[in-house]
Amino acid sequence: MLRLRQILFACCGLCIAVPTLAVAAPGVTAVLSNSEAYVGETVQLEIRVTDAGGAAVPGDIRVDGLEIHQTGTSRQIEMRNFTTSSSTTYTYTVLPLKAGSYKIPPQTVQVGGSSLRTPELTLRVNAAPAGQNSAGAGGAATANSGRLAFAELIVPKKTAYVGEMIPVVVRLCFASRARLTDLPEITAQGFTTQKLQVPDQPTQETINGREWEVFTFKTAISPTRAGKFEIGPVRASGLVSVPRRHGTSRGRSPFDMFNLDDPFLSDPFFRDPFGNLTQQQRVPVLSEPVTLEVKPLPPNAPPSFAGAVGNFTMAVEAKPKTLQVGDPITLTTTISGRGNFDRMNAPVLEDENGWHKYPPSSKFKQDDEVGISGQKTFESVISPNDKKPAIPALAFSYFDPVKQQYVTVRSDPIPIRMEGGTAATAAAPASATAPAVSATPASNSASSPAASPPPRDILYQLTDQPAQTASFKPLFTDPRFWLVQMLPLLGLAAFIGWRMRAEHLKNRDAHKIASLQHELADLGRQLRRPDLPPNQLFPQASRFVQVKTALAQNINPNTVDAETAARVFKLDESERAQLRKIFEQSDELRYSGAANGHSSVSQDQQRAVFRFVEGLRT
Repeated sequence: MLRLRQILFACCGLCIAVPTLAVAAPGVTAVLSNSEAYVGETVQLEIRVTDAGGAAVPGDIRVDGLEIHQTGTSRQIEMRNFTTSSSTTYTYTVLPLKAGSYKIPPQTVQVGGSSLRTPELTLRVNAAPAGQNSAGAGGAATANSGRLAFAELIVPKKTAYVGEMIPVVVRLCFASRARLTDLPEITAQGFTTQKLQVPDQPTQETINGREWEVFTFKTAISPTRAGKFEIGPVRASGLVSVPRRHGTSRGRSPFDMFNLDDPFLSDPFFRDPFGNLTQQQRVPVLSEPVTLEVKPLPPNAPPSFAGAVGNFTMAVEAKPKTLQVGDPITLTTTISGRGNFDRMNAPVLEDENGWHKYPPSSKFKQDDEVGISGQKTFESVISPNDKKPAIPALAFSYFDPVKQQYVTVRSDPIPIRMEGGTAATAAAPASATAPAVSATPASNSASSPAASPPPRDILYQLTDQPAQTASFKPLFTDPRFWLVQMLPLLGLAAFIGWRMRAEHLKNRDAHKIASLQHELADLGRQLRRPDLPPNQLFPQASRFVQVKTALAQNINPNTVDAETAARVFKLDESERAQLRKIFEQSDELRYSGAANGHSSVSQDQQRAVFRFVEGLRT
């Protein structure tokens, strides 16, 4: 009973003393959890504001060589000797990016109408030990270093060719349950990157005896030019759960006034009654870069090569196979394999003479997550201009980076049956022979001289037959007659056929020239457009030169390169260099499928390019 009275008396005294509690003036301080660290090892920075109802602190702190981001806030209230004080702690994560000694400058904190400044802090950063990645992207070394996260950039090759598709894997590993705040970004100059495939859920993996939560991202890159390039580093960040630092965040208990142990704070449940034993901390991760050497494609590519790099097979189907001259045939070509399908063109006919072609359509079905493996189907329509026994072979060329050589696959000619055309020649009528008429004379006694001829009248001419029977065969029944008659007809038919073929060839050449002239005029209109997309300037300018050269020399525009055009237009060395630059930038766009360095082209540059290609004269 006496013990109860003492406790009640103490409580009454406490209640009486509360109104007279003194409140201290606001203050601010800052402290680092460690003054030394390795590159990639996170350090915690705390800014504590005391005796202030509310304060405005900086979000992120900018220091060259360090990444400093705010990750959390906690509030404490402390009461001692009838004096109460409160404090708010703002937590920051510091990630060193390179070795050196860094000064974190004083930070301004607004409290009410006054400004407070933190002290200057010094952080010494050492290079990572041997065998440990400097950006926290290691395996065993990272797992044993006690870090919260690390990243891995996995590129399976050290050398590649221009246009080759290279699979890339990015692994983000966190020491505890994490939530990504920033998806990984792969920085690479001279490459195109496929869309990053985001995983649905992380996986749990054991690395060097420690459990990690791993996010695995997959993508593919493709180099657009030759040289030695650096891929990465990969940057990302996530929120991880870390134990709350109760030793620094808990204020003193009222039981301390009586030198008694607090029975509540000695138990974890009462120390954190809402189970909030952890706090969220933002952890940036940075991987090591990877060096890749890119080789140019070999010269002397086959005529049907259009930039495909990988390993492929081809299947061709044609419908219908029974038709007449001018009827359409649908060619379905399926290219299967592994490579850069996004830069693949349709196969070509090896013999285009006598065929009319239409632009093909295509669709792609991928077999993997990033579109390296699959099959691309092209549908094109062709029609014969004259009778053909078969569809010519189709050719498709690609560069095989494993064999390090160009490969051309060809289909077999597809037989077709052509109906209609010239009518069959009518058969000659069967020969007829006139029946022979024979008669025996009524009297033939010339051996008797005494015999006198019988009396004759005018009618003997109708009744008497000659001694020898005469026969008559119509001329048209003689084969020689018809042979003589057919010779001029055959000559006339041959002359008409020759004239028709000559006119056909003339019309085809005229049609080809008209088509090229139409294409040249259309390209000129496109190049004059002020809103021409930058990634179309150089491809259309190089095509303009190819068509212009083809019209001047009557050659196939697809076989024209910069040297051929320079020779035809008799350019000097400076003009040759300018023309080579246009073709090189066009080829780079064709291989990359994107702008890659040409995303911004001024109108003055566009006009200069157009004036140059338009002014080419033979």
